Amino acid sequence: MRYWITLCLALSSFCVFAVEQLPSTYFGALPEFSRPMLSPDGKKIAFVRNISEPHHLALLTTYDIEKDKTYLILRSDNDETKLNWFRWVNNEDLIISAKFGSKCRSTRYYQTRLLSMRYDAVGVQPKEMLKRDNRSGYRASQFQDNVIDYLRDDPEHILVAVDLEKPNLPSVYKINIHTGRKTRVIKGKREIRDWITDRQSQVRIGKAYDYDSGDVVIFERKNEDTDLRAIFEYNSWKENGITVLGFDLDPNIMYFRTYKGDKLALYSMDLTTMVKTLVFEDENYDVDGDLVYSSKTNDVIGVSHAQADYGIHYFKDSRLPFHQALDNALPETHNFLQSFDREENRYLLYAENDNIPGIYLLGDRAEGALSVLLETYPQLPSDSLAKNKLVTYKTRDGLEIEGYLTLPVFGKPPYSTVVHPHGGPGARDYHGFDYWTAFMSHRGYAVFRPNFRGSSGYGKAFSEAQMKRWGLEMQDDITDATHWLIKEGIAKEEKICIVGASYGGYAATMATVKTPDLFACAVSFAGVTHLPKLAHRQRRFLGGDLVAENQIGDDSSDMQARSPYYNVAKVKTPTLLVHGKEDRVVHVEQSQLYADELEDYDKPFKYLELESADHYLTMGSNRMRFFEELDAFLATYLQ
Repeated sequence: MRYWITLCLALSSFCVFAVEQLPSTYFGALPEFSRPMLSPDGKKIAFVRNISEPHHLALLTTYDIEKDKTYLILRSDNDETKLNWFRWVNNEDLIISAKFGSKCRSTRYYQTRLLSMRYDAVGVQPKEMLKRDNRSGYRASQFQDNVIDYLRDDPEHILVAVDLEKPNLPSVYKINIHTGRKTRVIKGKREIRDWITDRQSQVRIGKAYDYDSGDVVIFERKNEDTDLRAIFEYNSWKENGITVLGFDLDPNIMYFRTYKGDKLALYSMDLTTMVKTLVFEDENYDVDGDLVYSSKTNDVIGVSHAQADYGIHYFKDSRLPFHQALDNALPETHNFLQSFDREENRYLLYAENDNIPGIYLLGDRAEGALSVLLETYPQLPSDSLAKNKLVTYKTRDGLEIEGYLTLPVFGKPPYSTVVHPHGGPGARDYHGFDYWTAFMSHRGYAVFRPNFRGSSGYGKAFSEAQMKRWGLEMQDDITDATHWLIKEGIAKEEKICIVGASYGGYAATMATVKTPDLFACAVSFAGVTHLPKLAHRQRRFLGGDLVAENQIGDDSSDMQARSPYYNVAKVKTPTLLVHGKEDRVVHVEQSQLYADELEDYDKPFKYLELESADHYLTMGSNRMRFFEELDAFLATYLQ
């Protein structure tokens, strides 16, 4: 089966469809195709296909380009076991991470397992790489999928960091992907939690972390015959941190990220002379992306950066002219190079825009060919979707905040409006296609996504404004955004709803407490409502004491004052609460307890608990159900 389709007018002008009201399930469905990756020789592609009939399943699929043949090798219902990630190890074999939920008393958490499969192994059980053998004396590690090197020159083995001997102290093992036989390369020591290799696949860097104090030591060694030496030491909660990103082809040159003034910047360091060199900085934003490597030369060529022209800042220009040519050929979309074969001839390109759901294209540089391979949301025509606009507004204390404004393709201002704060809160919104925004704007609502204080990417002071400040200035930034939308004539004052998930859900319920007359309705998916409970559960995890104390708070009365649960009496706003029963990030009790309080105080609300749903709505059936509920709820209060 060939998934190729003809590209409409070479993608420079998309096919025209009649604008119609599309079902909410079109937006709530999982992407039909996702995560394609080329094999090293460029002759095969692995990808995930999500189906909803006759059952909701994620199908790990491979496609042999030359044979024009497709193989379904693994399926998951995204319920008990989730397909976490996969990667080609060589031209025939894939390594796969499977994630599944576990529970100890009332604490829910995830475990991972590492599997290997041939690309055409239909009907064959995958091989578990670290299957427990009682005779070995090894413990069953919680996370077994930390592959630190795919050993470019050794297609039969990988390097995995895993704590088989002592909890939370991983050693590095060389594992045969066919037999599972392992050899220890370096033993866990000195509180090192993470290991990093260079481009020659030598273990070079170890990052030690003290879970009680937050102290970090970064160690380096020249080779397996030399001792570790400390090259950086700091406290992660009190000082500027260091993040080692990787190595140059020259094994003496290491790249790392740290603050230059208030913004994160990229540096290199010669490990022989210890001289540091600034590689790239952005005066307005953090440089917080990963290094980009050439699959042909094995050398670093740039760093991913959302504000860069091509999503990548190239500081070695081997690929820059090619990326420029692609952008010139496809001016209507943002174009991201996803995967290359070893010779960088055949490649996969991901193209999207605000109103163009992602499309994967297969290119061949030798033939000068580029064809559509897979579409993520083929049921969503681009002319029925709205574009986003980056805008700024000022808060009550004079701070300038960025946000993304999306106006519907029909109607005129003022619009019924949705204020849509992101989760995290240490995250941020970007340009590009967002299925939540696309759905709500398609229904005729203006949508605004503010990158309020506490969001990542805008510097240290901005991001650290979240620490113990949930519900305070961060919340005021969202309130000020809403007043700005009204003042600018964008939003109808009496027809504004606040909709969020995770931290965004907290912001939505907190808005009904702090500004009970501002919003016509509020929607919280998997939201936090009870900060003391959140802090208590966080402390059950390793290192959680420091996270709870520094981020959430350590004063009970203060946390109660910032919790919607303890302030239900102030609520007037009709609220929709939705939570997954299997949420392992924000426990379902956060919505259960809040719903009980709302009921006790006779407040207007609806509570929906989704069976088997996790924090990210990874099951298609649950995602569709949520969007149906969201659709009906918004229509009740905004139309």
